[in-house]
Amino acid sequence: MSIRALKGFKDILPDEVGIWQRVEATARDIFHRFGFAEIKVPILEKTELFARSIGEATDIVEKEMYTFTDRNGESVTMRPEGTAAVLRAFIEHSLHAKLPVQKLYTVGPMFRHERPQKGRLRQFHQLSCEVLGSDLPRLDAEVIAMAWLLINELGITVSLEINSLGCPACRPLFKETLVKFLDERAGSLCEDCERRRHTNPLRVLDCKSAHCQEQYVDAPSILDHLCSGCRDHFGTVKESLAQLAIPFKINSFMVRGLDYYNRTTFELITDALGAQSAVGAGGRYDGLVEQLGGPSLPGIGFAMGMERLVLLLQQQEGQDNGPASDLFIAALGEEAQRIAFPILHGLRTNGLQAGMDIEGRSLKSQMKQAGRANAAYTLILGEEEMTKNIAILRDMSTRAQEEIPLPENLAEWCRGLAAKIKSNQC
Repeated sequence: MSIRALKGFKDILPDEVGIWQRVEATARDIFHRFGFAEIKVPILEKTELFARSIGEATDIVEKEMYTFTDRNGESVTMRPEGTAAVLRAFIEHSLHAKLPVQKLYTVGPMFRHERPQKGRLRQFHQLSCEVLGSDLPRLDAEVIAMAWLLINELGITVSLEINSLGCPACRPLFKETLVKFLDERAGSLCEDCERRRHTNPLRVLDCKSAHCQEQYVDAPSILDHLCSGCRDHFGTVKESLAQLAIPFKINSFMVRGLDYYNRTTFELITDALGAQSAVGAGGRYDGLVEQLGGPSLPGIGFAMGMERLVLLLQQQEGQDNGPASDLFIAALGEEAQRIAFPILHGLRTNGLQAGMDIEGRSLKSQMKQAGRANAAYTLILGEEEMTKNIAILRDMSTRAQEEIPLPENLAEWCRGLAAKIKSNQC
């Protein structure tokens, strides 16, 4: 019996990789335009990092983390999200001393032991961005605008929802009001909400149960309990988004699944993935750097799930067939194979993505292989061509063909053919 992948862990096959590469390349381009620098952090971290940052009463820490004791007896965890690991590196390497504001991003796999669903796996991949060192509300709008631009340049349609979660000065009063509201409904909520109303009452507002949502229609709104500072901050965020012509909806019930968020929070929502409606989300976490042992610095960030972005693009565009090849060499017979072999290497040396069949199959089979490789051109070397000392260059999209002489000077010939193919594809 063959061994299969673990439940919730998915292979990304060659015919899918092209669309993943496009998502990541677009993201990197936009992040660099906004002045972000990449940071790579380990997959394994001390468990304490996530317990202190995410919150011990969250579902992630209580039920979803991949945590184990290593051979030294230390509790370690496979990262369930990117922010805490980036901030740990930020603090450990004193990156705050280099610039007044640090803009960092990371790309990679995260791990949560949840029930696998469409667009939600136990190993998933995130684009995660963090800005550390400023609490200006216009910066919040800039971070949201960057996420919005990425979604738009990928060609995905989403809506933007924003909220403010207040700060340590105003949130306790709201929490007290919310707890009273929930106590009046004790015994009529779902099992998760009954537990959360004692441990993390704000999280009940994020419950996906239709029964619970009906009861929360009249729940108190955090926006009615903001202090003047938070109210002014949120007002400037809204005004700045309007300046950038970015449409948004206020969702006063939006809370994040991580305890460290305060003030601005946002989500990018789609209706094309069923229950998994958020393709990106984030917010401000002004006390988190200090909470993890660093200086008192504000921060804001967001993450996007690459699986969901890829699913949306596949639904809109159809299954990706992998990266296109520049040229395929169809060589028939041993002599043709002998001549084609150094040509293939010469074309690759000059920047072409090129391939050939080394098994000497029939021309029909090799042309099918060129089609499967999405080759823009095929160079045909058969017995007749060898007799004439030529090769046939076929444009695979128009089927137009031309004869080109075989090389006398291999290096020069390969440079010329590579330049010709590149110019024709521009």
